[in-house]
Amino acid sequence: MVFTPLGLLVFLLIAAICGAIGNAIGNGGRSGCLISTVLGLIGALLGSWMAHRLHLPEPMVVRVSGNNFPVLWSIIGSALFVGVLNLLSGRR
Repeated sequence: MVFTPLGLLVFLLIAAICGAIGNAIGNGGRSGCLISTVLGLIGALLGSWMAHRLHLPEPMVVRVSGNNFPVLWSIIGSALFVGVLNLLSGRR
């Protein structure tokens, strides 16, 4: 993956938005911008991996600097990741 500086900023902004939405869905509580960005990136990896394994399409993809970012799978993946973390930590 090669990004321009502006492309990287846009990519991280999209990841932060997706991570914040996934965090809200997974009932992760309040978190900052950095945590939301990390959740969005982890969610994109986890969600895309699950979609690939289950042979599901990527319906919402944003193309940034020639690289695809799976918006829907990022939100789903980050929500699942937050849910699993909450389950393991004993939070409700």
